[in-house]
Amino acid sequence: MAAVKLLPLLAMLSLALATAQERVVESVVPALAFGDRCSSTVTMQNLSDRAVMVDVEAHKASGALAPIAGHPAIGVRLGPRERSSYKPQIDEETESAWVKVRERVPSPGLSPVLAVSGATECVIGDQLRSVGRDVVYPTRSPWFAGDVVQLSGALVSMINTTERAVTASICYSSGSLYSNPGSTPANSELMPVCSEAFDVQIAPFGAREFPVAHEGSTHFSLKTQGAAIVLAMLRPVGASIRMYKVDSTIHFGGEVPSAPAKR
Repeated sequence: MAAVKLLPLLAMLSLALATAQERVVESVVPALAFGDRCSSTVTMQNLSDRAVMVDVEAHKASGALAPIAGHPAIGVRLGPRERSSYKPQIDEETESAWVKVRERVPSPGLSPVLAVSGATECVIGDQLRSVGRDVVYPTRSPWFAGDVVQLSGALVSMINTTERAVTASICYSSGSLYSNPGSTPANSELMPVCSEAFDVQIAPFGAREFPVAHEGSTHFSLKTQGAAIVLAMLRPVGASIRMYKVDSTIHFGGEVPSAPAKR
């Protein structure tokens, strides 16, 4: 009897060890457009000889979940070397929908094997235009600051990929700088004089877009506070204001350092 009782305990222990060794790799496909003239898809390809379990989460700009056409559940299985496309069902007009892809890697000795990409297609006049969407990855408290002369018409897309609200501080400046007269030489960093500044809170799984120029400003800065935030620079495609491409040459800063203690 003791041996019989031990068998379920051993099975439970083996399952717990296997679960502990599993890890999840998250990818985000940003800035997906939907509406009367636009639709978007996310494509995944399994590059290995083993099956892969994947969670596909589609979100509206508000953060609400959206279903995937033809897939009643979030979890999907890709067979060896299988390629498949997924289209979120979003009827509202938006350019800020996004998809999170979670690849489950079953053991420490295995590497991620999933190639993920996206595409947005819009009908403009009598033409069908398509723009690719590269994968981006969440980081802790990313930031951006710089002159915007070469970024005419661009937007910064911000996505909160967590279930907790996050914050962002935006500053538009004409290039004037100031320093704190009471600071030490080591902390006398020049800061832009904001002609317009505001703080916003982004809801769980929500997305917002911010123009990098406003009323003749020449400098733009964005600082965020949150555990897993995506920032992506979007540039207009041709003369269309409905379509943007992700500019992967723009690099965003890492975690925002904490402010020095006041004396």
